[in-house]
Amino acid sequence: MTEEIPTPEFSGAQPQDITSDDKLWVLLAYVFSPLVPVIILLLEDKKNRPFIRAHNAQALVMGVLGILLAVLVGWTVFLSCLPLVLWVFLIYWGIQGYQGKYVTIPVVTSFCKNQGWA
Repeated sequence: MTEEIPTPEFSGAQPQDITSDDKLWVLLAYVFSPLVPVIILLLEDKKNRPFIRAHNAQALVMGVLGILLAVLVGWTVFLSCLPLVLWVFLIYWGIQGYQGKYVTIPVVTSFCKNQGWA
């Protein structure tokens, strides 16, 4: 019996459409967010790839949220570690994307989907 890998409802990409280049860009987008997601938006051939597009929107939103979080709570000693914790999650999601998986971030994925970004 062979198992089919289900594709998520928020993207039209099939597993065979995902290249190793796509996976690398997704990993870089999460790890170096929000810089690399902005660069991806400027690259015409990358921003139209469904796998990169789905992850790039999420990485950009999480990167911007991380910067806002750092600015808002960075002045407190205890809460200043929250942006670092968020970056660890970004690395984890990047590794998941590098393995060819789609990542579902609870509020962010639905927000990106509703905006038409993913």
